[in-house]
Amino acid sequence: MRLGIIGLPQSGKTSLFNALTGGEAPVTAGGHGQETHVAVVKVPDVRLDRLTEMFTPKKTTPAEVHYLDFPSVGFGAKDRAEVAWVGQLRTVDALVVVVRAFEDESVPSDGPVDPVASLEKVHLDLVVADLAVVERRRTRLESDLKKTRTADRGPIEAEIALFEGFQNALEAGTPLRAVDLSEDQLRDIRGFQFLTLKPTLVVVNLGEAQLGDSAAHESRVREAHAYPKTLVASLSAKLEMELAQLDEADATTFMVDLGVTELAAGKIIRQSYDLTGLISFLTSGEDEVRAWPISRGDKAPAAAGAIHSDLEKGFIRAEVVAYDDLMAAGSMAEARKRGHLRQEGRNYVVLDGDILNILFSR
Repeated sequence: MRLGIIGLPQSGKTSLFNALTGGEAPVTAGGHGQETHVAVVKVPDVRLDRLTEMFTPKKTTPAEVHYLDFPSVGFGAKDRAEVAWVGQLRTVDALVVVVRAFEDESVPSDGPVDPVASLEKVHLDLVVADLAVVERRRTRLESDLKKTRTADRGPIEAEIALFEGFQNALEAGTPLRAVDLSEDQLRDIRGFQFLTLKPTLVVVNLGEAQLGDSAAHESRVREAHAYPKTLVASLSAKLEMELAQLDEADATTFMVDLGVTELAAGKIIRQSYDLTGLISFLTSGEDEVRAWPISRGDKAPAAAGAIHSDLEKGFIRAEVVAYDDLMAAGSMAEARKRGHLRQEGRNYVVLDGDILNILFSR
């Protein structure tokens, strides 16, 4: 999963990037720059720890999240470097939009600090970027229509109507994820990689003194930006960045003192999984214990394909045991004895935490 972190200058998005990744990317005073920071984070999963204790494998491999921290500039400029990074932003699976709520005299602000107003500015930039793509596509389609025989115009006219609807929605400030689209339509427009179609997690960046009112801050932003595939979270990015750079014992002590129950890395990853519809199934054995991310609703052959394409092609069946059932049994042999290890075919929908062993023909 690739998550793109964006926000206005001084929103604290690079501090959040450092908090999520344990990194030390420079937090610039001006908030502008053309460098995109990239890091890979192992997804925390206590189930892997328990399975590792049970199977003592040669290695344990968590799922991964790729974070990309993009420059704090508007999308409307014509700078060539900016065009390049906006193109890269279109390739991510979901957006993490950081909006500032903290007050700090040492961190300049262009006007009053207002997370809702900041979110609206970012949202407008995303809308404008998508609108440019839609307008170019409509112009191309209308040109093609003039060259097409009447009998063959149906598909082009249908696409023009679809993109006209997109244009109307965007001009009204509505993101494309709020437009009702069929699975076929979503598949057909996938290549355009619309920014406002991407699932979006809004992170309200609070000051340490505001943490006690986090629910109220989240509620205000959520009500102002009530669109589908949109979640709102809050944290103090500066505090989380400092905690992420401590050793585990010191971090735990400070978390208890500050009333922080979970670090940003786990919270943001969990919410991103929910937002993008991902789950993890597991494989276990003496060689490796591993988590594999797939889409919620995927069937057993697709899960096999996540491991290797040959397993999907030659899929016969899957041996499946739920994680909780295995833990209750204490061993795979006992789970089999209790009837918890079952055989499932091609139509089985894999559940989060399922432990799979794929049987296939070579």
